[in-house]
Amino acid sequence: MNRIVQRFADLRARGQKGLVIYIGAGDPNLEATRQLALAFDQAGVDVLELGVPFSDPLADGIVNQLAAQRGLESGTTPPKVLATVAAIRRESQVPVVLYIYYNLLHRVGVGQFIQNAAEAGVDGLLVLDLPPEESDNYEALMEQAGLCPVYLIAPTTPDERIALIAPRARGFIYYVSREGVTGMQSKVSDTIGEMTAKIRAHSQLPIAVGFGISNPDQARQVAQHAEAIVVGSAVVNRIAEFGKSPELVPQVSGFVRGLAEAIRG
Repeated sequence: MNRIVQRFADLRARGQKGLVIYIGAGDPNLEATRQLALAFDQAGVDVLELGVPFSDPLADGIVNQLAAQRGLESGTTPPKVLATVAAIRRESQVPVVLYIYYNLLHRVGVGQFIQNAAEAGVDGLLVLDLPPEESDNYEALMEQAGLCPVYLIAPTTPDERIALIAPRARGFIYYVSREGVTGMQSKVSDTIGEMTAKIRAHSQLPIAVGFGISNPDQARQVAQHAEAIVVGSAVVNRIAEFGKSPELVPQVSGFVRGLAEAIRG
């Protein structure tokens, strides 16, 4: 069974909420990415989202844009990200989703990239700029490889598009709780409960809510409405702060552990 599917089944059986953590691959370098992934697994992370550095990350706010830039500067490429996933797999079975822009798949061929990702131990792809209407071949290739196509739904997504998108996702549905790009927020959206209910009318998949969750209190609040929460910029910000410090892994994984404890406490 796909690791994402298995993890959410295990969480449901235990009556627990899941924690999805996003970091930029190669920020500050790929060895740090590998070490952080292993530490996150021990800290209670259920799904690791690895952002594959791209020169034009349109869906991302400044914190994650700078992480992508640092990843590119450290020499990170898609093949090197897959090699890092393979290295993580030698020590951990934490589910891994690549957060990626379509051009990076297109350049090597969608089928070839999906095959390479599956062989490396990737469990799902979240292709930011691939509309479901144009993804039939992609979805078929993903299914053949045993990978989950993860889709985004936003507060501005009309009901008819929710009805189109939700049934096509696998693994989990990522609900973007705010309009605009990624980034930390001082308070969570007050429409999360209403929107997750709309999504559940079209799919029984777990819903992971992200964009703007910055601290354990917000994590606990959002977890009331979803099967999982997603935290990215708040973690990436700490990687930027401690990137050159020997305390990078303990500092960042300690913050992540606090989030995991908040949603399971």
